[in-house]
Amino acid sequence: MESLGGNSNIVDRTVAQTMAFGYYWYVIAIYAFNQPAAYHLSELIEDHAYNTYNKFLTEYEDKLKGMPVPPIAQKYYVEDNPFLFDLFCTVKDKDEQGNFSQRRPQLETLYDVFVNIRDDEREHWKTLCNLVQYDDMQGVENKMVVSTQPKPTPPADSLP
Repeated sequence: MESLGGNSNIVDRTVAQTMAFGYYWYVIAIYAFNQPAAYHLSELIEDHAYNTYNKFLTEYEDKLKGMPVPPIAQKYYVEDNPFLFDLFCTVKDKDEQGNFSQRRPQLETLYDVFVNIRDDEREHWKTLCNLVQYDDMQGVENKMVVSTQPKPTPPADSLP
């Protein structure tokens, strides 16, 4: 985004950095009292980010497919150490031999970059779902991951 001018307005940068700083400390405070609640909050945000990127891709597909891959995206997704990329992709599909797949993105246009950013958000979501539900980053296989559901509220007459 920065290479496309997304950081050119100081007000935008200041608001974004302030919100990120505030959110970080908010989640730290929640985590100190209730780890699953902090993970669940982040799970909801990652799901929202995925849906936002998906909508953006749908609306601007043709335009994005006509734009080149920014050098920073090429460096991050292709040139940097693939071990780290695969390490942070924690909820993977299994291949025919039962081994976990190695997800490596294809980059030909800016559209592909945003697809990979969107897919990264889904990976974060799956990891957080597993942390909330199983207290383990790889609690269940990729295709079995589901959103965390709220616990049912007990009937009023059962409360002390």
